Amino acid sequence: MSSVASSPSTSESQTKITAIGVVGSGIMGSGIGEVAARAGFDVVLRSRKPESGEEMLAKLAKSLERQVSKGKLEQAEADAIAGRVTTCTDIKDLAHCDLVIESVVENLNVKKELFTELDEHLAPHALIATNTSTLPVVEMAMATNRPGKVCGIHFFNPAPVMSLVEIIEPLTVDPSTMEAVAGFVEACGKKAVTVQDRAGFIVNALLFPYLNNAVRMLELGIANAEDIDLAMQAGCNFPMGPLALLDLVGLDTSVSILDALNAEFADPNYVPVPRLRRMVAAGQLGRKSGRGFYDYS
Repeated sequence: MSSVASSPSTSESQTKITAIGVVGSGIMGSGIGEVAARAGFDVVLRSRKPESGEEMLAKLAKSLERQVSKGKLEQAEADAIAGRVTTCTDIKDLAHCDLVIESVVENLNVKKELFTELDEHLAPHALIATNTSTLPVVEMAMATNRPGKVCGIHFFNPAPVMSLVEIIEPLTVDPSTMEAVAGFVEACGKKAVTVQDRAGFIVNALLFPYLNNAVRMLELGIANAEDIDLAMQAGCNFPMGPLALLDLVGLDTSVSILDALNAEFADPNYVPVPRLRRMVAAGQLGRKSGRGFYDYS
């Protein structure tokens, strides 16, 4: 199993992962970067605009500052973590990375174009992974000339807090890639599950019918949002109700996930409830827009 540079156990056929690239300037990109830096990896965060990179560094600094104030990190350790993270805007600046994790918008065409571009500029040994929550990894792999070195590494939001990572195994991947990626995830202190390349993987394939049906219950007037969420928290001991969780995930992202699941499985439970689409059309996307099933303004 591969790990960070300090481990001598990495086999010659396996990529030795020491430098990580993260493409995407959203909350997942910065979160994955923080996780990798805390594990001792050198991290390069790539965003399209310099100001986006600065925002990612600011998010990282704020997260580390919060952990220091809570006594979870020493200041010297926080400084060391921040010192392992740099930013760039040019994909060519990721050329030295051993593993690049893509975390851009959940749009297959956008991701495929990015994978083709990454393939052109990364070193031949480099692995490329996607943080997609439901899209087919094999299609991204086939957009490159290194399909055996492409897999999925699905972190959950917020990445520094959530302990689970789904490692997605497309038909085209080499066993050495899966082993190296499993070592990286283990080095990050996460719990890994390996899953075949099918829409939704494990968590979202089980979760989103539940979330969708909660919206259906609301739309039918069976109960209000607060009572639906309270029932699942108090009755099932869930940490968050389904509608509050949809607001956290983002309603636009949730519709995209449901559409992808429905396209693959043609199951009525995966057809987004009309209210979801209406809310997305109205710009009510949840926490990130300030309003969803709840008001965050």
